[in-house]
Amino acid sequence: MKIIVIGSGGREHAICVQLAKSSLVSEIVCVPGNGGTYSEGKCRNVKPSASGIEAMVDVAVAEKCDMAVVGPEDPLAFGIADLLWAKGIPTVGPCKAAAQLEASKDLAKSFMKKYGVACAVSETFENVEDAHAYVDKMGAPIVIKADGLAAGKGVVVASSLEMAHKAIDDFMKDGTLGAAGNRVVIEEYLQGVEISILSAVSVTPELAKEGKATIIPFKTARDHKRLLDGAKGPNTGGMGAISPVADVTADQLVKFNDDILQPTLKGLIEEGFDYRGFIFFGLMLTKNGPKLLEYNVRLGDPETQAVLPLMDFDFAAMCKSITEGTVKNFDFKWKKGFVCAPVIVSEGYPGSYKKGCVMTVNKAALADVDATMYVAGAQFDEKENVLKTSGGRVVAVSAYADSFDEAWKKAYKGIDAVCFEGMFYRKDIGLPGAAESGEL
Repeated sequence: MKIIVIGSGGREHAICVQLAKSSLVSEIVCVPGNGGTYSEGKCRNVKPSASGIEAMVDVAVAEKCDMAVVGPEDPLAFGIADLLWAKGIPTVGPCKAAAQLEASKDLAKSFMKKYGVACAVSETFENVEDAHAYVDKMGAPIVIKADGLAAGKGVVVASSLEMAHKAIDDFMKDGTLGAAGNRVVIEEYLQGVEISILSAVSVTPELAKEGKATIIPFKTARDHKRLLDGAKGPNTGGMGAISPVADVTADQLVKFNDDILQPTLKGLIEEGFDYRGFIFFGLMLTKNGPKLLEYNVRLGDPETQAVLPLMDFDFAAMCKSITEGTVKNFDFKWKKGFVCAPVIVSEGYPGSYKKGCVMTVNKAALADVDATMYVAGAQFDEKENVLKTSGGRVVAVSAYADSFDEAWKKAYKGIDAVCFEGMFYRKDIGLPGAAESGEL
C-alpha cells in the first residue's frame, strides 16, 4: 500500500515510523511532513500546492494513495475525511459531522449529557454578562473553555473568581482566540489526576446494523502539560508522556468502559456518524470514578509517542481494519513493558521562542540506549544539509523497557544525544509528583 499521512508534528512522525514497519506498506507520502519524516524509511515529504484540505486531497489523488491517515484535528473538522472517501481513498479519521465532537466543546458536552457519559457539570454561554453571573454564582475554582478549536489554548483552570472573569473577557470580549471564544463552556472543577486513553473506532450505520460497530481502547497514557518539574509553570501542548499508567486500577478501567466508552459508542451509533478512525478520551480520575474531560477525534500528542511503541501488531493492518469495519476482530497484542517519552522544547516556549536553531543528533548514541527520536518542530534545511528547529515542541525522545525505571533512564540518556541552542526539558516525566492534579 501507498499511504498518505496528513500532518507535520511528532504524532505524525510516530505514525509514520509505525507504518513503515509494516510489510503491507511500500511508501508513505507525508503532507507536509517534517524534518523527521524527511529522512524516515519509506517516507517522502510532499508540500501541497496551496493551503486547505482540498490541496491535500489533490496530493492523495495524484499520488494514487491506497489509504489516508489524518493526524491533526483541523483537517478532520473541516471535512477532509469526507473528501477523501468521495475520491475512493479509505481514510483513518472521522467524517466532518463526527469530528465536531472535538471542534465544538458545546456540542461535545451536549452529546455527553444526551447519552449519559460521566463528565463534569457544565453550562454554555454566548452572552458575556450571563457567563460572568454564572461564575459568581458557582464560585472558584472553576473551568472556562472556549467552544471552538484553539490549538490547546482554549482552557483556563481558574483558581479565583478574578482569574475566571478575566478568561471570560479574554475569550468573549477581547477575542484573544478569535471566533473560537465567541461561546464558552463553564465547567465544575474536578479534583484528581488525568490520564488519556487512545482508542480505535469503527462505526458506521451499516456496521451498527451488523453488530460490528466498536471502540477498542489502547493502553493508558499520561501527558504532563505543565512546563516545569513538579507540575508547575504554565500549561503547554505537552512536555512528555508515559504508557501504561501504573496507578490506574482495574476497577477504574471497568468504570471507564461502563460509564464513558459504552455510552460514547451508543451515541456514535444513534447519531448515525461515520466514524472510522481514532478517539482520544481525556479523563480525570476522581474519587467518584473516571470523568470525561474531553474528546479528541484523533491520536493525542505526545501520548502517541508513548503508546505506539507498545504495539506488538501491524499498525498498518490495524488501520486497514478500521476502514474496512473489521477492527472488532483484530488481534491486538501489546508489549508488557513501559514507555517514557520526555519532550524537548525551544527556549521561551510556550511563549515566544527562537526558530532556526541548528540541531545535532548523535544517532549512534540514540541507538546505543535503544531510544527513538520523534521530530515535532524541526525541518531539514536541504541547502545547509542540517536539521533546524521550527516550533516550540521540537522532539520527543521515546524509550521502551521491561520496567518503567529502565525506560525512564534510557529516554533521558537519549536526550543527551540531541543538542540545539536553548533546548529545555522537564526532568521528572513519569516520576512521583510529576502528575498534574485538577483539570488542566
